[in-house]
Amino acid sequence: MIQPDLPRKERERLRQREQMLAAALDLFSEKGYHNVSMHEIAQKAEFAIGTLYKYFENKEDLYKALVREVSDQFHTALVQAITEPDDVVEKLRNYIKVKGAVFRKNAPFIKIFFAETQGVSFNIRSGLDRELRERYTRFLDRIALIFESGMKQGRFKRIAEPYPLAVALDSICNGFLSFWLESPERHPFPEDPNVILDILFKGLLNE
Repeated sequence: MIQPDLPRKERERLRQREQMLAAALDLFSEKGYHNVSMHEIAQKAEFAIGTLYKYFENKEDLYKALVREVSDQFHTALVQAITEPDDVVEKLRNYIKVKGAVFRKNAPFIKIFFAETQGVSFNIRSGLDRELRERYTRFLDRIALIFESGMKQGRFKRIAEPYPLAVALDSICNGFLSFWLESPERHPFPEDPNVILDILFKGLLNE
């Protein structure tokens, strides 16, 4: 979201950049990353090709900016989700709800990312992989702190160390979202976060 208190010229610059990224996303979704040219993106966004190149060096640079922008949206929303509640269980519930909502909102981009990332140049792919992996690891550390806090409060049993529990919860969420991406009607993402949490909290074995 563009901040209204920015100078008018800066707001306009950011607005143009958003329009270019939105046009690129539409075209990538329709035709695939490799079948779209910078000229098509400029035409779709209704800018001169020279204006597009003022913002992005080439298509890979634009793609990288798109990945970072969506990653920033994910990160901001998820951090906020686990920061606001005081109760550790509510933090985890919020995390699942918000992750599902943001993932589904950005489904067109996520499909592109999964389908096309391996085809971009090694340099951009390795750079993105490194950045995204580091951010992802830091976020898992935050989830692990929630489990650690719950153990200290006596809310959670120490059936495993906090970090593996964070990885397990995130992996369960990703599994549900992956199936949803493949077939939303057949595999809807649970509206109730307890469906996912109970896999950890209750397990399968009867005592």
